[in-house]
Amino acid sequence: MPYFTTVAKVGSIPDGQGASFTVNNRIVAVFNTDGEYHAIDDLCPHMGASLAEGYLEGGIVVCPWHAWSFRVCDGTWCDNPTVKTDSFEVRVQGDEIQVCVPDPAGDGD
Repeated sequence: MPYFTTVAKVGSIPDGQGASFTVNNRIVAVFNTDGEYHAIDDLCPHMGASLAEGYLEGGIVVCPWHAWSFRVCDGTWCDNPTVKTDSFEVRVQGDEIQVCVPDPAGDGD
């Protein structure tokens, strides 16, 4: 069974923005797009910039360092869909935003 970790309260991430959280020793970017939350790996695979700090529009986040663009719904790089950053399941329980990040040690989900 997947294990979800609460990272924030609904409303704490402004619409059209992202925020960075550590979950299971991973840095995860959680984005609010029109009240819907998405989570991907926070580190850009190009040079490691924080994607949570990027510009978000139309479900696409642009890396603040070198303008690589990623779909926040699934982590796909817009310039080459064969390249992806990890994406994570997000749910809202009551007023909590929760993210499911597999345990890197493999001790469950």
